[in-house]
Amino acid sequence: MHKNSKVVAIISSRLESSRLPGKALLNICGGLPMIVHVYKRCMLSNSLDEVYVVTDNLKIKDVVESYGGRVIMTSSLHKTGTDRIAEAAKTIDADIVVNVQGDEVLLDPNYINQVVLALHDNPDINISILVNSFNKRNSPSDIKVVLNENDEIMYFSRTDIPSYTRDNNHRMLKAYYVVPFRKDFLLEYSKWKESYLEKIEFNEYLRILEKGYKIKAVHVESDAVSVDTDIDLEYVRGKMISDRFFPLYSE
Repeated sequence: MHKNSKVVAIISSRLESSRLPGKALLNICGGLPMIVHVYKRCMLSNSLDEVYVVTDNLKIKDVVESYGGRVIMTSSLHKTGTDRIAEAAKTIDADIVVNVQGDEVLLDPNYINQVVLALHDNPDINISILVNSFNKRNSPSDIKVVLNENDEIMYFSRTDIPSYTRDNNHRMLKAYYVVPFRKDFLLEYSKWKESYLEKIEFNEYLRILEKGYKIKAVHVESDAVSVDTDIDLEYVRGKMISDRFFPLYSE
């Protein structure tokens, strides 16, 4: 991997959550809040030079800093986590900014390395994203994707794609939100207006596709979930007990 580029992870975290109130600070395992797990797992990635949490909440700021984390405060008016990260990126010296969701508690640090490498290996690509196999049908909270033959995203959808109408046996792919951007592109993209398809699917990455830019997909196999519900919370608590990365940062 080329180290001429400075790579920084920015973890977007909000305290408000309609389905799981206060989820960023919920205890997952060993007394650690959710956002602290994500921060410490990012710190295990050898492709990252720095890691920050960005938030509009002082409680999150205080908790992260109490564990030695670095925090940037942002506006509370952003519609998306990507917009929040773009605001923070303006103040950070970086060539590549990795957008990490603050509820990816079981994140594998090696996956960060893989998805960042996709930008190093493809200089004409401005953004990459992880994807993994998925077979849960009719789950609008999960963003499904379809790819072209070059492993580039063709579409993001909350519905099941490809359709099961004529083929009932295929597996889908789900977007796994660890997303490196070239910083200059991130700042440009954040200025664009919401696009037509973005509004329909409520997914800001469609804004990029509608402008004609490519998003490179990197395949991984993962049973990690974004924590959005009580069921998700209990699932990750159970998985964390035997997680191979947890002992590396839990003491």
